[in-house]
Order: sequence, then C-alpha cells, then structure tokens
Amino acid sequence: MHALEDHSRFRAVVDTAVDGVILINAEGVILMFNPACERLFEYAAHEVIGRNVKMLMPEPYCSGHDGYIANYLRTGERKIIGIGREVLGRKRSGATFPLDLSVGEAEEDGRPIFVGIIRDLTERKAAEMAQAQKMETVGQLSGGIAHDFNNLLTVILGHAEALSMRLKDQPDLLRMSDTIIGAAEHGAELTRRLLAFSRRQRLQPDVIDCNDLLRSMVLLLRGTLREDVELRVSTEPDPVLALADATQLESAVLNLALNAQDAMPDGGALTLASSEVELHRGSLGSNIDVKPGRYAMISVVDEGSGMPPHVRERAFEPFFTTKEVGKGSGLGLSMVYGFVRQSGGHVTIHSEPGLGASVRLFLPVATEAAKPPSKSAPETPSAGGHEIVLVAEDDPFVRGHAIASLQDFGYRVLVAPNGREALRLIAGGARPDLLFTDIVMPGGVSGWELAARARELLPGLKVLFTSGYPLESLASRGHVDRQAKLLAKPYRVAELARRVRETLNAPA
Repeated sequence: MHALEDHSRFRAVVDTAVDGVILINAEGVILMFNPACERLFEYAAHEVIGRNVKMLMPEPYCSGHDGYIANYLRTGERKIIGIGREVLGRKRSGATFPLDLSVGEAEEDGRPIFVGIIRDLTERKAAEMAQAQKMETVGQLSGGIAHDFNNLLTVILGHAEALSMRLKDQPDLLRMSDTIIGAAEHGAELTRRLLAFSRRQRLQPDVIDCNDLLRSMVLLLRGTLREDVELRVSTEPDPVLALADATQLESAVLNLALNAQDAMPDGGALTLASSEVELHRGSLGSNIDVKPGRYAMISVVDEGSGMPPHVRERAFEPFFTTKEVGKGSGLGLSMVYGFVRQSGGHVTIHSEPGLGASVRLFLPVATEAAKPPSKSAPETPSAGGHEIVLVAEDDPFVRGHAIASLQDFGYRVLVAPNGREALRLIAGGARPDLLFTDIVMPGGVSGWELAARARELLPGLKVLFTSGYPLESLASRGHVDRQAKLLAKPYRVAELARRVRETLNAPA
C-alpha cells in the first residue's frame, strides 16, 4: 500500500509539473510522457509510449541518440547525461524548438532507465534575440552619431589649434583656445567610447597573458580604489593567453572595477580572476556570431547591491546609467561590451539584488606563436611641400579646414564636394599628386570607389583616406582594404601634415 501511495504521489507531481518529464529505457523506448510533454511536442502520451525517443529529435540528434546511450553504458562517457544541456526538439508538425534538457539515470528491476526534464526555451530565446537586435540597432545609431561628431570635432580642433598658434603673445586668449582644444579632445574620447560600443574602434590585438595583466594592475587598482574595498586576485598557475588589445583590456578591467566599487558604498570584496574555459553552443544564448570553443576568461566579481532584471538587461546600452546626473556618462560598460565583441569574444553579467554582480569577459584564446612581429617606429617625415592635393570631402566645414591647413603647408589644393566631382576634375585634365578623400560620401561614389577609378585614370596616384570610422570597421564591411592609409577623424593639424607628407614620400 505504501509503495502504491508513493507511486501515486510521484505520478501526481509529474502530471502537474510545468516542465516536461520523459522516461526512457536503455534502448531509447519511451516509458512515460507527462502532460507538459504532450503540450510541448503535440503528441498524446499513448502515441509515443513504446516508441523510440528519436521521433522527438531532429538531426543530428536523431541519428546519434542510440550511439550516445550505447557508448555511455559501455564506457561511462557522458554526452547527454547531466544538467542543463541545450538541444533541439521536434514537434508533431515537424517544427523544431530549443529546449533545455537535464538527464538523470535510475534503475528499475536491475535495468538502467533515464529520466529527462525538458524546459521549452522558445520564449527566452525570442527575448534574447530581441535584446541582441536592440543592442545592434543602438550600436549602429551610436556609431553614426560618433562619425558625424568626429567631423565637427575635426573642425573645432583644427581651428582652435590655428588660434593657439596666432595667440602666443596673448596669454589670456591662448588659455581660452587651449581650453577649447582640451574640450575637443575630451569629446574625441567620448566618440571613441561610442565607437567601441558599436564595434567600430581601432584595435591592436596582441598575445596577452591574462594572469600577468591582472597582477600588473594590482598596484594601479590599490591606488585607485577606496580603502574599504578589499581587492583579491586569483590567477591560474599556467598562462591564460588571450588575443586582444592590451590597452583596451586594461581599460575594460579598470572600468569594471570602478563600477564594482560604486556598487559597494559600504565596502566589500572585489575579486578579479582569470582562467581558460570552454564555451558550448548552449551557453551562448542568442549570440550566434560567437563561436563555441576555448576562451580566456577574466571575471570581475563584487559583493555590492546587485542589479534588478530591468537594470541588468540595459547595463550595456550607451548612456544608460543608474548614477546621479553628473556622476557618470553611461559609456563605461558599453565600451567594455563593444571592445569584447569586436575582439571576437563574449561578455556576460550575472547579478541579483543584494547578491552582488559578476561580469565575465571571454576573449579568444591565443598561443605564443600567434604573436605578431614587433614593428619598428616609422621615420617621421618633414611637414609641408609643393605638390598638388585633391581634397574630396562632403562636409563643408571639414573641407574648408583641410583646404586651409594644406595651403598653409605650401601645397596646391584642388577641391571636390563628392566623388563624382573629383572624377570629373581628373577626367578634365587635373593631375593631382595625392588624393585626400573621405570614405563615406553621398552621390553614389564612395572614397574607396573614387580611389580605384582615379588610379585607372592616373596610375601611381597616391591616396590618403580619412573617416570618422576606423579602418578595421570599414574593412570588415568591404569599404576599404586593411592596408590602405587612413587618417582618422578628428585629426590634429600636425598629424594631417605628417600623414600627407608620409603618403607622398611612400613608394608607389
């Protein structure tokens, strides 16, 4: 009687469970199929009991299922047994859906049986995909804003520099122009953070030992953090090698540490750790552009106030902040997000109110063999010259600044407001020594197309590109070759002079 009571209680729990519960034997034959499974797979229990569980699986799971069980029974190697493995299920209609599968082993009459707990992930995946699409849209918007803002900063910075050179004998006015230069450079830093979020910044990846990086940052962090924040660093005995931009990675860790400090107004422990981990497809959620495999991981864990779900979901958005007005730009976490994703990695936040937060950066694993050869510093060419420079720039303010600066350097300048007009000038007999062109221009002819067509008319023409977007972003979108010469906006007058002279002096 007691066994019957136990059985009826178990059956009552299984039948009312929100998650699907399925029971199979060692041959894969379905022994039990609860109502939640009926709703998920669109089969009635009597239609599946006694049949092989493969009927509920799409390929490649279907073909490999019997082999998984047989291999486990023979060797003990677990491929499907365990907690929380993400796979696909197949409904009666043939439609597939994502599910979380946890499999446990039991025994009945001396024979092994397997219990599967199935949770439908369709809604969660849809929410993750919507969040990913929103982040991509915000990234495109922020990148466009940064590009346009860089055009404005180029003009502000250039004219402020020109004023500073003319006001050396008027200290009060000189200080004002220098303040403008400082403000413009600060604005340029903000645009770099926006470009970082939109994954359009310029990176210089190198092989980094994450253990060494964290240990080298201890002194800096101890001098930066409050005394009531206890800094702990945990590193692996073996090197944890990542392929990333060292400066950007240090900046990301510093940003995360300062955020963690802000979340602990009464102090607490801040733990930095590094390790090498394996990411499976199921752990990547909707991040379809992140490949499963080995990653170098850096985690930043605090004992702070934690984040409610609505804050956690927006934490990486640019300009989103929970701090008081004037206490933060809202660009710190967005910069971290953009840098890691542009590096080919993945970033996660785990946080609950009152339980602190854990931010993990997953970066591509590198080997010492991947380390690029060191480059010798290029020789700085002298500024100025008498050659002819064709300036193709659609923004009238940037165009005017470039013309005035180049003329000050002694160059003869031809001007075109777009690519079509530049080609018309060359076809009409203009013979510039250098084409200085923006890459993204209206009118149907981009700077990259202009350069290619101009070189057909003038073989050997030197070309220097300029853009508010960095070269890596433009190259990844097919707009320009990675080996092209690019002067990123906003640029200083001296940098313009150096790069023009450098390009003219370079061999054809």
